[in-house]
Amino acid sequence: MVAETRERRLVDTFVTLADTLVAGYDVVDLLQTLVEACADLLDASAAGLMLADDGGNLAVVASTSERSRLVEIMQLRSGHGPCVEAFTTGVVVEVDDLVAQRNRWPEFREEALSQGFRSVHAIPLRLRGSVIGTLNLFRNEPGLLTPEDASVAQGLADVATIGILHERTLRENSVAKEQLQHALDSRVVIEQAKGVIAQTRSVDMDQAFRLLRAYARSNNLNLHDVAARVVARTVSP
Repeated sequence: MVAETRERRLVDTFVTLADTLVAGYDVVDLLQTLVEACADLLDASAAGLMLADDGGNLAVVASTSERSRLVEIMQLRSGHGPCVEAFTTGVVVEVDDLVAQRNRWPEFREEALSQGFRSVHAIPLRLRGSVIGTLNLFRNEPGLLTPEDASVAQGLADVATIGILHERTLRENSVAKEQLQHALDSRVVIEQAKGVIAQTRSVDMDQAFRLLRAYARSNNLNLHDVAARVVARTVSP
């Protein structure tokens, strides 16, 4: 029964993601849906996704919690960590127990443990030999993903890549770069909007994002546009 339930959830997830891949879809909202699905399906405590801009610099685009976002940002600042290594090498990086990793990525290890994480699974987002980002899974308990879960994670990472560079809407390389940059720029505005909501509503950043996203969905609006209006103080979710 448990396996059947999980299989059904997995099918439903891929159907939802496939339905989202239409012209004019909101790539940031798609990626947020995907990381939330990863956390749910793979029993991860948190998940995040980082993309590279035109200069090859990584930035956090989607995350399921503020603590996973902080860990990813710390890696970007230090330039070291499993997620950064997965991006630079193009190879999946797994850490089964951060406590045992005393000499590898010391800054990342300290920050991850302080946030309650014990293991991590970083998957590169690959497209025709190029790596455009990483999908990152964090767990509060030590241990590696099972081979089945690793396959599911890779499949979801592939969906993320397809979603970013969808062949029907991103046939030209210049358009692909524009879409990637739009996703990165959108996240900056979204983070600003989260701060505004958190301050005005006296909620934490995770709750602020949920309010922002719920407002965009309930009003059939683009997440970036709603965030920009929040920052401009023309709307208050």
